[in-house]
Amino acid sequence: MTFSQKILTGLALGVVTGLFLGDLAAPLRVVADAFVRLLQMTVLPYVTVSLIVGIGSLDPAAAKRLFLRVGALTLLLWALALAAVFLMPLVFPDLEAASFFSTTLVEERPPVDFLALYIPSNPFHSLANSVVPAVVLFSALLGIALMGIERKAVLLDALAVVERALARANRLVVRLTPIGLFAIAGHTAGTMDLDQVARLRVFQIAYAATATLLGLWVFPGLVAALTPIPARRVLGAMRDVLITAFVTADLFIVLPALIERSKVLLREHGEPEREEGSPPEVIVPAFYNFPHAAKMLSLSFVLFAAWYSETALPAAEYPRLAVAGMVSLFGSINVAMPFLLDFARVPADTFQLFMATSVVNVRFGTLAATSHMIVLALVGTYALEGRLRLSAPRLLRFGLVTAVLAAGTLGGLAAGLRALGGGVYEGARIAGEMGLRLPPSPGATVLRELPPEPLPVPREGASLIEAVRARGRLRVGFVPSQAPYSHFNTKGELVGFDVEMAHALGRELDAPVEFAPVPRDQLVEVLEAGRVDVVMAGILVTTRRAARAVFSAPYLDETLAFLVPDHRRAEFSDAAGVRARDGLRLGVPDLPYVQQLVEREFPKARVVPITLTAESASVLETGAVDAVVLTAERGSFLTLLHPQYSVAVPRPLEIRLPLGYPVARHDVEAARFLSTWIDLKKKDGTIQALYDHWILGRDAKAKEPRWSILRDVLHRGR
Repeated sequence: MTFSQKILTGLALGVVTGLFLGDLAAPLRVVADAFVRLLQMTVLPYVTVSLIVGIGSLDPAAAKRLFLRVGALTLLLWALALAAVFLMPLVFPDLEAASFFSTTLVEERPPVDFLALYIPSNPFHSLANSVVPAVVLFSALLGIALMGIERKAVLLDALAVVERALARANRLVVRLTPIGLFAIAGHTAGTMDLDQVARLRVFQIAYAATATLLGLWVFPGLVAALTPIPARRVLGAMRDVLITAFVTADLFIVLPALIERSKVLLREHGEPEREEGSPPEVIVPAFYNFPHAAKMLSLSFVLFAAWYSETALPAAEYPRLAVAGMVSLFGSINVAMPFLLDFARVPADTFQLFMATSVVNVRFGTLAATSHMIVLALVGTYALEGRLRLSAPRLLRFGLVTAVLAAGTLGGLAAGLRALGGGVYEGARIAGEMGLRLPPSPGATVLRELPPEPLPVPREGASLIEAVRARGRLRVGFVPSQAPYSHFNTKGELVGFDVEMAHALGRELDAPVEFAPVPRDQLVEVLEAGRVDVVMAGILVTTRRAARAVFSAPYLDETLAFLVPDHRRAEFSDAAGVRARDGLRLGVPDLPYVQQLVEREFPKARVVPITLTAESASVLETGAVDAVVLTAERGSFLTLLHPQYSVAVPRPLEIRLPLGYPVARHDVEAARFLSTWIDLKKKDGTIQALYDHWILGRDAKAKEPRWSILRDVLHRGR
């Protein structure tokens, strides 16, 4: 059995094992991670040494020729990848839904420090922390410095020995590839979220087909069109490299093997073997940090997000998007994508879905990226030596075959995806169906109306705790439509963060909880009349309220933010920009404290008082305001119900608004008790668990056990 057959066998057995075991395949991740770490172990030292040796052995004229000619080749590969990106929307089917499910979180993303990324103040720190661009620049500068030094051969000879030793060490690790790929395939097939994949199948199928076309024909075909190396031979020689890159989803770890196979192909077709500094050993490390095909293909997600959210993105905007992408993709794709989504004015919520699709798409993208590097290594070598075969018939044949394959791929995808459909948006349904994390407290009831008479008390001035123990029940006031703190779900159940906190309080007081609806503008009056014991409904602590009632210690701090149409998110994310705008109409909750904050921070804006409810977004639909001022945490839930809107935090402004539980002004003892109880709930993890569920949306949908043959066919391991 050949080594390639062993790799394919290991891959197939891994997939079968994952499908058979399902979630029980999770322990295979240990073996998978160990294999990837072994591959990574020698790569960065190899890249460093090979780049120093490769560039150091050149003369200045050869170095100039390298970056001019291989740079031009890189531009050609970018153009091919971008053509595939901008053709992809042609295959997307018509949609009936509007957007994606997302629990939009407003977190400040750290800016990309391009100086630290590309210019190492301490190259040893960059080596230790795998800052590849900085290591490449350091190695390139050292190689350039060696060009003009006499007796450099002494150092280059020693480094060449180290380079060969590192390459041999990598080959020893590569022998474990069948075992490593078995573990990776088994873990992925056993633990992948199939529901998530199904929802995004349109993009994943289109991306996978496009990346495969580029990786297995367009790029190898380009090699055949410009050099004497046939495309079939390229794929045959690089088969193990492509499979390993696809399964591990890591281009970096296959670079040594890619360089070695490129040298073999070049020798087969008349390229003399060099003792040191062969072109692939220079080209691949030098151009590794340039955006490759996979990064260019990631721009297709912006087009997909625009299609799915029904956001207009005309073809006239494609050139601007391409330029912005080429510049931003020199950094991390996870940092560049939010910027590109804002740049194209498509929903920022979809970044979470970009991360979800990467579980599958990264493998196909890595396949295309590996093929991209193969073209640079092979065609770049012939370009450096001025031996490209620029034959009009060969180029015409390559162009015609590529056009036919592309048309067939696009036509087949369009027909298939239209048959499958684009799926439906489930965010509002999932948010509406969210239930309590734990069963309700024993004996809990929900009143339809607030009783007019006050609660009985054992004596005049009795505290909340004394009264609850005497009557044997706790009445909690809630404000309807205060999602995600207190609201009714689609099943008619009273749910929310504070509803769950009230159940927890009732359990600990050993008293049934009686929930009573309270008008939001009569909280203090209801408490003073003794009609409820406490109000638990996402109540903001304000100066005026604190003067008329006693609050517990804050249990959560919310962040002041804007709810805006998706395409205006970037506009409202800069506090200075918002302050500079004249005549902005800001819908502000009818709370004097919040209104004064907004007037202080944005004096040029016009404040439009609104009622703070789950329907606060409706005022945006009327066009009466440009943005609604609310909290980022509350807004994250509203974006589920209204996915055409986003939450924007005006940086660097950061205003925290605390939430607390009010009780009657005379009951200081109750406020002190609740403060102590809140501290206990923070320490035992209750508040964090509820925050994760209701605010961040984690586990909003019940997770079913992963389908497996063992569990669902053989009915074992349940």
